[in-house]
Amino acid sequence: MKATTGLHCLVTGATGYIGGRLVPELLDAGHRVRCLARSPEKLRDHPWAGRTEIVRGDVTDAASVAEALRGIDVAYYLVHALAGGSGFEDRDRAAARVFAEQARAAGVSRIVYLGGLTPAGIPVRDLSPHLRSRAEVGDILLASGVPTTVLRAAVIIGSGSASFEMLRYLTERLPVMVTPSWVGTRVQPVAVRDVLRYLVGSATMPPEVSRAFDIGGPDVLTYEEMMRRYAVVAALPHRLILRVPMLTPRLSSHWIGLVTPVPRALARPLAESLRHEVVCAEHDIARYVPDPPGAPIGVDRAVSLALRRVREADVTTRWSSASLPGAPSDPLPTDPDWAGGSLYTDERERAVDASPAALWRVVEGIGGENGWYSFPLAWAVRGWLDRLAGGVGIRRGRRDAARLRVGDSLDFWRVEEIEPGRLLRLRAEMRLPGLAWLEMYADPDPDPDSDPAQSPPADRARGARYRQRALFHPHGLLGHLYWWSVSPFHAVVFGGMARNIARAARRLDDEAAATRGTASERPASERPASAGPASSEVPEDSRPPGPDAERENP
Repeated sequence: MKATTGLHCLVTGATGYIGGRLVPELLDAGHRVRCLARSPEKLRDHPWAGRTEIVRGDVTDAASVAEALRGIDVAYYLVHALAGGSGFEDRDRAAARVFAEQARAAGVSRIVYLGGLTPAGIPVRDLSPHLRSRAEVGDILLASGVPTTVLRAAVIIGSGSASFEMLRYLTERLPVMVTPSWVGTRVQPVAVRDVLRYLVGSATMPPEVSRAFDIGGPDVLTYEEMMRRYAVVAALPHRLILRVPMLTPRLSSHWIGLVTPVPRALARPLAESLRHEVVCAEHDIARYVPDPPGAPIGVDRAVSLALRRVREADVTTRWSSASLPGAPSDPLPTDPDWAGGSLYTDERERAVDASPAALWRVVEGIGGENGWYSFPLAWAVRGWLDRLAGGVGIRRGRRDAARLRVGDSLDFWRVEEIEPGRLLRLRAEMRLPGLAWLEMYADPDPDPDSDPAQSPPADRARGARYRQRALFHPHGLLGHLYWWSVSPFHAVVFGGMARNIARAARRLDDEAAATRGTASERPASERPASAGPASSEVPEDSRPPGPDAERENP
């Protein structure tokens, strides 16, 4: 092995769940990273993309693998064909052989592979195809002649991992569950943060170490107990779980596919792997990658960390949080669409015949006496219902009639984020079976002439574009029912809101233009000394017109 710092690492599978989180960890550890990807463009938007070398290739293509391994010290093999349909075992076997041969030919110092934890005492032929393939790939790499570290994990707990998302959806959506017998199987889950720590630490293992290591957290529990623990951490009501022995893994995959958005092709191998107990037989990895205080992470804390995306609805990483932005458990752009829990959205966008400044003043002036620009009765009724349920209601108003700041209460919302002139984000504080946000954006129209009917007159700064997004993260089945019950009214409430905000901005701009015109007609001796050339900006002391000034009937 070369120097223990500044190693040159190749990461395959960087577009996947673990690989995408491993790359920044390696960079932070002082290593150089090259990524091998079939579609490099998928990595373009990662914040670490500019700090790495990204090459195009396929692990089944010997030439591209050989080129990618040139000058590499440590090669991470993080690819598999789990959801690739029938024949995935053959594809996994062929790809592993290509990688092993090319790594030996390139003089790679170490291969690191993340596989699956296999049950003790069960013949390989009796394992699920998923676990059997993972074990075979590990054996191929260990036989490569290159010192190899094989890390074997069971259920990985982290927002976005297939195993955890399956656990999340089943627990959140079903207060009463008829489950297959495998929910009684004992497993030893591991937090994604610990998995990444072991992966990074494996890069500097002594050259004489070439073996498999079991990795897991401190808790051993059944899948049923994991669901119950998840419900407690997520503050869900007690779950009633009834086991039905006749549910085979195949039937279970259909059940999972019906209840959750996890694809059946992915759910089946995961369910099959739970037929047998998967518990670590040793913790030898700690000899080479010592556990810091508080590690390995227990199930409850791992679930709490993984629920970051639920708590913040993945709206932005800048929100105040107990977790640090950029933590390994955070969601990434390459996570599957179904990762992170359900998130319902209602999005509206309109070109506005007004300046961005006028539009922003209407947005910042919303609520309180100015109202919510659509269906006042609906907002009032929602406030009354909230008061009856013990909530804050809609009577809190606002601190200032025209200005907002982070932390201000605004009727039954609170200002969560504000970017002056551009973004207002409100977090709901009314009683809801979930979490809700409302975002409003005032942007310059990038192409105001694209819609001649809505292009601004020549005396206006330029057109604006209003974007509005309502987000709701349901809390259990009741949360889903709530969204479905109110969504038919969104066209009236949110659609009318977007239309009337656009109209109010136009009216405010018209009034400002009229004021400027009147001032320009006055004799110079009567004009205020401070009056300069006519400006397209809205006067600072102008108050946005309330929704009653011009409202479209719903």
